[in-house]
Amino acid sequence: MRTRLVMAGAFLGALAVLSMSVLFSWPVSVSGSADTAADEAAKAFDSPSGTCLDWPHDSPQNMRRVPCKQPHTFEVASNVEIGGDYSASSPPPPEKDWQQIVTDRCTKVGEKYLGQPLDPFGKYTVGALKPTAEQWRNGDRKLRCGLQRVSPSGKRLLTTTGAAADQDQSNVHEPGTCFALVKGQVGDPLDCAGVHAYEVVGIVDLSKTFDPKTYPPEATQLNKLVDLCPPVAKQYTGNADLRKLQLSLYPDTLKKESWAAGSYRVNCKVGAREPNGALRPVRGSVKAEPTGGASSSSKPTSAPPKSGG
Repeated sequence: MRTRLVMAGAFLGALAVLSMSVLFSWPVSVSGSADTAADEAAKAFDSPSGTCLDWPHDSPQNMRRVPCKQPHTFEVASNVEIGGDYSASSPPPPEKDWQQIVTDRCTKVGEKYLGQPLDPFGKYTVGALKPTAEQWRNGDRKLRCGLQRVSPSGKRLLTTTGAAADQDQSNVHEPGTCFALVKGQVGDPLDCAGVHAYEVVGIVDLSKTFDPKTYPPEATQLNKLVDLCPPVAKQYTGNADLRKLQLSLYPDTLKKESWAAGSYRVNCKVGAREPNGALRPVRGSVKAEPTGGASSSSKPTSAPPKSGG
């Protein structure tokens, strides 16, 4: 049992969220079910292409395989050998070099797996599971390349649902998602009751308005989104008067690279800004109650605009 636990900790210690340049230190479980969890984690670590993996954010030692139709954290694209640059006797690369190695070796693998270019502004980024120190000493030079979704802060991974190759890469979030306001910047998703910068009120598919073969400039997108976002916001909020709540609609737009990669959907968001453009904190959701009207228990509040600016 002790050997298996140590090996499980070593396996999981190899999980590198390399697109964020962060290496996690994975704890080793000592619970009565650790034997099964360790076996499951070791199995997940060496999964074939197309396998989806998940683990609780606060319990990464419980990495496991899950059906891709369920929420998951990582989707395996392929295993890539890096042995050509590293002989059997060479030490593993320094931790600071792994990011570039993954970018160089896994980007094309991820694109091949998707069947299209990787949207540099889209939902997915490439990541990898790298060999542990012990595996490296035993000659393992494989990167387990895969796709993952990084939070706006770059400090954690977000779950996705569905196989990556079966959906577009649009970097949209479900209506009702709120994003934290951290030192004036947009942070990670959080409960809308907390202080936030924006609340997603809907998704618009621009391919229904523009020819997918011709990229519409961002200014052109914005001109059209002025008409497309209000109806989805009206449905989400129950026709709440955003002006009385000191809130405004802020649609996202798509870069040319995103359009070329087949990303056509954007979020319509509600938020508040100071006259100088700085984000203003908001609390509460604008989502309508089932009976209609904005929720009285979570009615959004926004600090009044500062004078000047």
